[in-house]
Amino acid sequence: MNFGFNEEQNAIREMVARFSTDVLAPGYRRRDQAGVIEKDVIRQLGEMGLLGGELPEEFGGSGMDCVTSGLIIEEISKGDFNVGYIPLLTSLNGQIIASHAAPDLAQEWLRAMTSGQKLACIALTEPHGGSDAANLRLKAQKKGDVYVLNGEKTSISMADQADVAVVFARTGTVEQRASGISAFLVPMDSPGITTSRFEDNGQRAIGRGSIFFDNVEVPESHRLGDEGKGFKQVMQGFDYSRALIGLQCLAVAQQSLDETWQWLTERTAFGQHLSAFQGLTHPLAEYQTYVHAARMQCYHALWLKDNGLPHNAEAAMNKWWGPKLAFDVVKQCLLAHGHTGWGEDLPFAQRLRDVLGLQIGDGTAQIMKNIIAREYLP
Repeated sequence: MNFGFNEEQNAIREMVARFSTDVLAPGYRRRDQAGVIEKDVIRQLGEMGLLGGELPEEFGGSGMDCVTSGLIIEEISKGDFNVGYIPLLTSLNGQIIASHAAPDLAQEWLRAMTSGQKLACIALTEPHGGSDAANLRLKAQKKGDVYVLNGEKTSISMADQADVAVVFARTGTVEQRASGISAFLVPMDSPGITTSRFEDNGQRAIGRGSIFFDNVEVPESHRLGDEGKGFKQVMQGFDYSRALIGLQCLAVAQQSLDETWQWLTERTAFGQHLSAFQGLTHPLAEYQTYVHAARMQCYHALWLKDNGLPHNAEAAMNKWWGPKLAFDVVKQCLLAHGHTGWGEDLPFAQRLRDVLGLQIGDGTAQIMKNIIAREYLP
């Protein structure tokens, strides 16, 4: 059993940490207020090889392992939680496209994505479905050599910033449930596509909204995999992204803990440093323990994926525990800072708003616990 990172991984980690501290962290609040992640920041991520690195070289990746991809997202998210979504979405969508798109189509889009020139979103959720992800009504009707898409996707991250979407639509009957769903790669500038943005409490730099499809024609060549197999494709992808989401959230928790440990050694009250008061240090000690354990659990799931082993339950554990723990940790760190922690001069309130959304998106805690129970029940 080896719980350490190798020399190359540590070098990548240090490089990303410097970029995160120097470039990303100073703009965290600004991006939240502007509601956008700057194109030049995304291109920088691409130029540094931080987008889709686990993809094969012919698609613009470097064939790195998934554990290293986790390290990258963790370090980026320490500086800006929302920018951490960019490599996460590139990895999730990239693996689906690389595995199921025609080679020419995959090369065209993946090279643009890994270089930071194009962004992809994943369009699964619908207004009436929510957690019932297989209950899709967006219709893809075959007409000659094209599919015509009609309907709505909602609660889509990066809906109004993405250049292309991996869209899941019903090509079969409603009664077929998951077996009647197909996946398509749809450029967001296709005629008939419009978007909206919601007024959310957090993750504003990412943005969440609806995508409307009004007689949108998609070439048959843009179908990902076989007809009726789309739902299984996305579920396999989520086993990867859920471990990355856990690290994205835990990065924020660890950054908040680091800042608060430092604060306790600098601030004084009643003639002593705050670090002398166990009422402040003991809660942090407990949360530090939980964060360490949850982080190791995320890397274990990524190690299982790298080694071709089942990791469905482990990924679900990452997804429900990571966001909840991060919220609780940031809240405790805010309280430890007293009145200064509540203000916008420090990032704790914004971090709370940002991590809370992931207790809902990409699978609620209840759905994750269902997955875990299903894996362990005989």
